[in-house]
Amino acid sequence: MNVNPLRSLRRLVLGVSPQETSFAKRGFEPGEIVLRTHLEEIGEYFVRGYNLALAHYPDEELYNELNSLSAEFNGFAYEGAAMALMILDLLTPWRRNRWRSFVDGPARNHDYMSYVGAGWALARLKKPPAKFLAKNNPTLRWLALDGYGFHQGFFDSENSIQRQAVPAQIEGYMRKAFDQGLGRSLWFVKCANVERLEETINAFHPDRRSDLWSGLGLASAYAGGAESDNYAKIKQLAGEFYPVLAQGV
Repeated sequence: MNVNPLRSLRRLVLGVSPQETSFAKRGFEPGEIVLRTHLEEIGEYFVRGYNLALAHYPDEELYNELNSLSAEFNGFAYEGAAMALMILDLLTPWRRNRWRSFVDGPARNHDYMSYVGAGWALARLKKPPAKFLAKNNPTLRWLALDGYGFHQGFFDSENSIQRQAVPAQIEGYMRKAFDQGLGRSLWFVKCANVERLEETINAFHPDRRSDLWSGLGLASAYAGGAESDNYAKIKQLAGEFYPVLAQGV
């Protein structure tokens, strides 16, 4: 089999180890072992999709690999692949159509996740999202801000969650979508510990809590993994924010 030197180089420079999403590496709360294992597996599938895109795009092998993954997790792998392709677009000004070709073609059934993956790339490279918003679908584009917020919560929880900082380039309505993504990340950072989730959200300014609860609701359903009792507790503790929690779900 022929080895493409350019793809080997981009894997070497941009590749991500699966360990980067482990709870131990990120310093997340360990939680129950079954739940933690499930959430860490989601991270592993995300990284697998990311690294597959670096290694195989634009070959058909990329899509064969993505589609061969478990249906429960391949959406996360598509999200990771979208992040990789957006990073390549942002780093190569002479060619910036990889992500768009991916979304319009093989990833058309995963367009939501692909927009979220684009937001991961913007956050990773610290790119202002305004240009991306201006030229993409007026509805789906906000999912990139969700991805941006999730990335910050997942990879910079001390700054984004403990210090509650928001990047300067996130302003206006962007902050709402950013906070929904940040709320999603809490499901991982706190390992779905319901009491700790409530405590963490309540520490934020009241104006931000609604979007945080909404994002948490989405993660609780899409990432899932918790016992049924946890969901009953979340519903109870959400209180006045139950409608937005339910909307996220």
